[in-house]
Amino acid sequence: MLYIDKATAVLNVSAVDTLQNDLTRQLASQRVAGAARLVCGIGHGRTRLLRLYQDGSAKIRMPAVSADPLEAVLINTAGGLTGGDRLGWEIDVGAGAAASITTQACEKIYRAASDRAEVRVKLSVGAAGRIAWLPQETIVFDRSAFARTLDVELGTGAEALLLEATVFGRLAMGEQAAHGLFHDRWRVRQDGALIHAEDFRIGPAIAAALGRPAVAGGAIAVATLLVVSPQAEALLDKARAIIGADGDASAWGVKKSGKLLARLFAEDGYQLRKRLVPLVELLNGRAGLPKLWSL
Repeated sequence: MLYIDKATAVLNVSAVDTLQNDLTRQLASQRVAGAARLVCGIGHGRTRLLRLYQDGSAKIRMPAVSADPLEAVLINTAGGLTGGDRLGWEIDVGAGAAASITTQACEKIYRAASDRAEVRVKLSVGAAGRIAWLPQETIVFDRSAFARTLDVELGTGAEALLLEATVFGRLAMGEQAAHGLFHDRWRVRQDGALIHAEDFRIGPAIAAALGRPAVAGGAIAVATLLVVSPQAEALLDKARAIIGADGDASAWGVKKSGKLLARLFAEDGYQLRKRLVPLVELLNGRAGLPKLWSL
């Protein structure tokens, strides 16, 4: 005969329920936490990896290349970001070295139940070095909350090509980023002096704001490119020819260097990339597109 102690059984069931509730709370509070740092410099006549640090969901991989620039691919193994997630990237390019940085895929910013997702990027380039920061597009979903900071320190004679492109919703999937919060903050310094600063904020009514003629006229895909180089002004006319009517570019002299700022907007991500690809090829010189952009 099988004998069951009812009091013990009730106690065991209660303990299991408590354990399950604890696990559910832990899983619900789990957040992405990733940080990675790459340091490169000149060695044996070309740019080589010096140090690499990776933690959490932030990974860096380097395709084989036969000449400068060194190429690095940033990977968020979490597959996207939502409220409370934190991701940090730090790239240090030594004097005279060159690096091209991109992402494995578009970063997706999902609906946030609370808090916001944050990405912090820090780029440092030594004297006469060069960096091309060319992540693929960020895709913003409805009801998401996201903040990104880009801090760049350039040494004497250093050059940079900086890009951030954002798509608010995916029309092909029937998705619209109607509401949410989005903040993009840039600070670029050369020899310690601030040469470029901007803060782009939109929300909580994202779609309504983008629909205004003075904002984007209904376009949902936008991109900003910044070139810091003595050759910046010479590229202006060609850049404007590629951009066309949906955007514009301007150029200025900055100390002993120059600055070209371009902005584009389009009805969707596909139309944006059709102009973004030739524009990056133009502004990135012989380095051209990152390999992953061509796949």
